[in-house]
Amino acid sequence: MTRTLSPHCRVTAMSDGALIADWKRTRFLGMAAEDVRKFADGTPEERAELAGVLLRAGCAADRRKRHADAGVGPWLRGVHLLIRTVGFGRVLRLLSLAAPGYARADVPSAEEVRRLKRAVQTRSRGSWLVDGDCKSEAVTAFVLLRRSGLQAVLHVGVREHPFALHAWTVSAGLCIPDADPRGHAFDPVLTVDGGGR
Repeated sequence: MTRTLSPHCRVTAMSDGALIADWKRTRFLGMAAEDVRKFADGTPEERAELAGVLLRAGCAADRRKRHADAGVGPWLRGVHLLIRTVGFGRVLRLLSLAAPGYARADVPSAEEVRRLKRAVQTRSRGSWLVDGDCKSEAVTAFVLLRRSGLQAVLHVGVREHPFALHAWTVSAGLCIPDADPRGHAFDPVLTVDGGGR
């Protein structure tokens, strides 16, 4: 619940529910024990309904931000430089900071993911720095989808003959970049689906 709340709100567990302190508006909101259980263990629809109530009350940040196509370029270049500087393995461990768990109950639309795929690949191919690097494209897509509140899964795969590694992100049945470039299939050896977990 603390990830859903705005920075100015704090939650305190109580015997019959929870107390949310909204320090920006100087008020307190109560939450019944049943709602706390729904938020922790309920279905995505129940959690989305409760998150909507908190949003309307001004205690939750709207995580349904749509990525702007213009913002893809800086993310792509930044991710690429980070991978070159600290290594791909360390970047995967840092994903939980940049790509929070998804909050939306609805699944991403294929058109939304297709638009992101076009933007990522266009910026990647047009940049002399990135130049079509699959790791940078996959991590950038994963982060932008997660920051929009959408579900995404990042895969790292391997091919034996000739040996090669490849990374891709899957969301709404689409892969960013393609899971099998040039017709070569890769067997997934690592899957990141929980914000770096």
